[in-house]
Amino acid sequence: MKQLFSVFFIAFFFVACQKETTTGNEALAEQKITDVSYGSDPAQRMDVYLPANRNTTDTKVFIMVHGGAWESGDKIDFEEYIPIFKQRLPGYAIFNINYRLLVLPNTNPFPTQENDVKAAFNFISGKGDAYKFNPAKLAVLGASAGGHLALLQAYKNATPKVKAIVDMFGPTDMTALYTASNSFSQLGLTYLLSGTPTSNATLYQSSSPLNYVTAQSPPTLILHGGNDPLVPIAQSTALKTKLETMGATVQMVIYPLEGHGWTGASLNDTYDKITAFLTTYNQ
Repeated sequence: MKQLFSVFFIAFFFVACQKETTTGNEALAEQKITDVSYGSDPAQRMDVYLPANRNTTDTKVFIMVHGGAWESGDKIDFEEYIPIFKQRLPGYAIFNINYRLLVLPNTNPFPTQENDVKAAFNFISGKGDAYKFNPAKLAVLGASAGGHLALLQAYKNATPKVKAIVDMFGPTDMTALYTASNSFSQLGLTYLLSGTPTSNATLYQSSSPLNYVTAQSPPTLILHGGNDPLVPIAQSTALKTKLETMGATVQMVIYPLEGHGWTGASLNDTYDKITAFLTTYNQ
């Protein structure tokens, strides 16, 4: 029985590999691939959700970046939302990524997280032919710290080009965030950014998406709760103002009674807003 199982496994693996390496735009079955490595560290992993009938022309890309204050969180945090996005965005290949986290006091400080997200994007961009999607039609969603990382990736890097960004209550100005935070949160930022805005001003500036906004910045959808106790809404309004001033496309939705994340009717509205935004701008 053990030998029979081994033979079956080898045959199954061979067929799976054949499917991934086909060169045409053949009709393909839906596929989920977990813990795909984009680097040598165990944290540098992603889950991949490939739609049926995908091809290198029409199949778009949706990358998800979890939050957790840069020192916690996991791609599993987004798992419950994957089926909804698969239903609402049926023509998308979805990539749910992990990245290395800060470990106190000084393991994996910034820009480790930024560099990992960049490596993940480059890996995904290079898999268009193997996985059968069009890397030129790429959108990203990030929540909280993930929103911050998504914005940095899209605003600082010309390649791979991001066509649309969904920023859910992500920090945009790290110096202002430090100033507005309580002493406990300030301590966390001091560990993350290896100092204060005074002692390490360069890193605070280079880690702030606000400083990289240009007229060519991708269309950005900002979602924020009016009662967010962790990321002040001023972080998002400042980004909206800067994008508008530079002439870039931006939409901002405020949920006045919500905090740092939401459920129910507000979440359903968020899904509607995201779907409409990507339908318009990720072409």
